Amino acid sequence: MTHRFLLLSACLLPLLGHGQSTALESFPLSAVQLLDSPFQQAQQTDKAYILALDPNRLLAPYQTEAGIQPKAERYGNWENTGLDGHIGGHYLSALALMYAATGDAQVQQRLTYMMDELDRCQQKNGNGYLGGVPGGKAMWQQVKAGNIKANSFGLNDKWVPLYNLHKTYAGLRDAYLIGGNAKAKDMLIKLTDWCLDLTANLTDAQIQDMLRSEHGGLNEVFADVASITGDAKYLKLAQRFSHQAVLEPLLASQDVLSGMHANTQIPKVIGFERVAEAGGNPTWSNAATFFWKTVVENRTVSIGGNSVSEHFNPVDNFSSMLESTEGPETCNTYNMLKLSKQLYLRSASTRYLDYYERAMYNHILSTQHPEKGGFVYFTPMRPRHYRVYSQPQESFWCCVGSGLENHGKYGELVYAHRNTNELLVNLFLPSRLAWAEQGLTLTQQTKFPFEERSQLQLQLKKPRTFALSIRQPSWVPAGQLTIQVNGKAVTPTTAEPGYATVTRKWRSGDVVTVALPMHTTAEYMPDHSPWVSFVHGPLVLAAVTDTTDLAGLHADSKRMAHVASGPLYPVEDAPLLVSTSPNVAEGIKPVAGKSLTFSAAGLINSDKYRNVQLVPFYQIQDARYMVYWPVTTPEGLAARKEEIRRRDAEKRALEARTIDQVTPGEQQPESDHNFQSDRSETGIHSNRHWRHATGWFSYQLRNPNRAARALRVTYSGGDRNRQFTILVNGAPLTQVTLTGNQKSDFYDVEYALPESLRRANAPTTLTVKFEAAAGSTAGGVYDVRLLK
Repeated sequence: MTHRFLLLSACLLPLLGHGQSTALESFPLSAVQLLDSPFQQAQQTDKAYILALDPNRLLAPYQTEAGIQPKAERYGNWENTGLDGHIGGHYLSALALMYAATGDAQVQQRLTYMMDELDRCQQKNGNGYLGGVPGGKAMWQQVKAGNIKANSFGLNDKWVPLYNLHKTYAGLRDAYLIGGNAKAKDMLIKLTDWCLDLTANLTDAQIQDMLRSEHGGLNEVFADVASITGDAKYLKLAQRFSHQAVLEPLLASQDVLSGMHANTQIPKVIGFERVAEAGGNPTWSNAATFFWKTVVENRTVSIGGNSVSEHFNPVDNFSSMLESTEGPETCNTYNMLKLSKQLYLRSASTRYLDYYERAMYNHILSTQHPEKGGFVYFTPMRPRHYRVYSQPQESFWCCVGSGLENHGKYGELVYAHRNTNELLVNLFLPSRLAWAEQGLTLTQQTKFPFEERSQLQLQLKKPRTFALSIRQPSWVPAGQLTIQVNGKAVTPTTAEPGYATVTRKWRSGDVVTVALPMHTTAEYMPDHSPWVSFVHGPLVLAAVTDTTDLAGLHADSKRMAHVASGPLYPVEDAPLLVSTSPNVAEGIKPVAGKSLTFSAAGLINSDKYRNVQLVPFYQIQDARYMVYWPVTTPEGLAARKEEIRRRDAEKRALEARTIDQVTPGEQQPESDHNFQSDRSETGIHSNRHWRHATGWFSYQLRNPNRAARALRVTYSGGDRNRQFTILVNGAPLTQVTLTGNQKSDFYDVEYALPESLRRANAPTTLTVKFEAAAGSTAGGVYDVRLLK
């Protein structure tokens, strides 16, 4: 094993001896070669996408900000609308991961080129700074002077610049620790020193105020720099950049996550754990553990994903998950896997592996088109909806950045080891492990999950005694995982919880065969509502229902192209399951002659869909699908149908009238609608986001065919004695006085739009502004829609 690939384990040990040693160690990606499987195919598809990107276009934002003439025009989409450069940081990480995993010389050359060009930018800046934030230099000077204007998705009128910068930090770290680029180490330290200088005269309170703006996992990276250098000043910086408003409730084991922007929080928690590992307060690990537990157990659907429209929904009401086209976000699961890996290596608990495996198979693997490439942002759980895929030259969402990384690191946790005397097999993927220090090569040959076993063949330079521990998955009932060594049954020990361990003197050529029987189970929504998904072993099963109306299947460069915008099919027309058994999974039967294919014909109350087949969800692409199914008893059938019809009809009727819509207080919708404000605040009431202002706030809504006839605004029944004006394109539309509403917590008001907006020369973008009267407040506003 070369020196560059030893860096990751060595540099991430606790700082200055203050922390406890990691219980386990993972192997570097360079030690694990994927063999023929859907994961290897995904890796190669990802590599082709990575190499299809033009590095000069990704570098352009950095060069522009450094005063260097770019060699090519920057990409569009999010890369020229405020988050310029964020994909460049992800790209460094993706190149480092892919090079470590494959050893591909072209990938290494691309990484070296990116680093050389970024080094030129950093040197030209002259102060250690490196970033693509448009107008960033002036903005950072404001911050340094203590002039901080932060909100959840902005800092000093820039779109989450700290989040953007975190991608550069993480890319430099990964280029050094994983990709072995020595230059990246000095660049990373210089950029961190720049941040030390930036914040040297800021109080802790000012930094905490700044951290209200999404900032990725800066605390994690700064803790990594502390471990790389052994200098405690960087650990202090990591602690200062840890968001106390999120940390403190977690330390008290309080779940206050409902309504919070999900992927803003997960990287912070990764950082809490990393700070603890690097020698900070060890109780911060408890916060990370509690966060993981409540998210996975209470907020995660069967595929391993979480969130609706990027936010954590209430734990006791998942109806929005089933109604929305914006289901679990890929970035969330990308980060939950990072957190799971941390917690597993610290604790050796296989519950983290059970989640990791579920999310890897069913969410991450499913979010890349296996043939055409392209990454998914949202994975709708809404019955009979579909996903949208990115295109290399068009789409530059956050989930493209994390997607570039996801499929290069499938080998990171297949195996682990405890010192030199225990090798742990965690995942059942065709792969080859080279443990050079121990003179061991282990080849895992399996067609799992298409066969219920895996075979491990050992090649050793000389016989040696060690423990081989094989994970006992939660989906294998106790006693059903069996092991043979060289064709003879052995009785493993279970002293290590979650593992079956065989300790013996191993010789070259020994073969270990593991039986992995799978069973089909039913999993309901976390709120226990009567919606069920089916899981076979670790695989979530789903069914194709339609391949029609897949509008925008391969996304263009429009801002909202990452959302599957085709028509909402009526949920009442989706297949409904009727079961007399308390165990509805009994009705799922294998289809003869077809591997991992099942029928629910005996349960489905619909002639049209009775013969659909259930297959692993990751195999379904370019289609509308069912993951969660409504279920009832024969006696409850009529009432259940009416309940579904009524609730869904109201939503679809509104969506059919909607031309454009923004949810105030939610990051992405506001950013997508060019939010502007003066003295404005946001919050959450009854699990819904609001925005109000003592000054004003505005959005730009699209009216491409000039078909808008009304503006609909949602208010809270509890708001009263508030006066404000609604303006459209600068002209007053109406004066509003909120007097409260005793009949409902929320109510809607429609305001007719002037006929002048229908004319052929009328603008197709409407700026809707809410402006407070003197001494009063505009809002709160919970929803804004242009209606036909």
